[in-house]
Amino acid sequence: MNQKKGGFLISEKEIKERVKAIADEISRDYNGKNPLLVGILKGAFIFLADLIRELSIDAEVDFLAVSSYGKATETSGEVKILKDLSESIDGKDVIIVEDIVDTGLTLKYLYELLKTRNPNSLKICVFLDKKERRVVEVPVHYVGFEVPDLFLVGYGLDFAEKYRQLKYIRELTPEEVKNV
Repeated sequence: MNQKKGGFLISEKEIKERVKAIADEISRDYNGKNPLLVGILKGAFIFLADLIRELSIDAEVDFLAVSSYGKATETSGEVKILKDLSESIDGKDVIIVEDIVDTGLTLKYLYELLKTRNPNSLKICVFLDKKERRVVEVPVHYVGFEVPDLFLVGYGLDFAEKYRQLKYIRELTPEEVKNV
């Protein structure tokens, strides 16, 4: 991670290396198990796809779609479930896979919701962690990168459905926000 002309950047190479390291850690922690990775749509789908391909264990996948931002750069604090899980998680080892955690409000809501569904275990894996923005504590078990309080896009993270396709993470400039 570094500051370059044009702002904060995490390169494609850094991302690939860190995703592999997280996958190795999950593979060790869940050796002999078949965890269910729950990707939070839409932002986490790229991270989840890369993560599962790097696992050395079998894993299942399901998705939750939630909304707490809309087209804003700040969370509304209100979480709406747009798509629920396809199957029961009762008795399963579940890992929530999220693109970014900042205030913690959305992730805490999802963590508490899924806990009520009786999983055998429940952990959280986030690609980016903005600890300085945390409003509520949330138990994050696997972290890709700790990042500063900037509006970041790329590698699945978007602003008004733009920039998801970038193979790296970069800061969104105020001019880009105005032009969307």
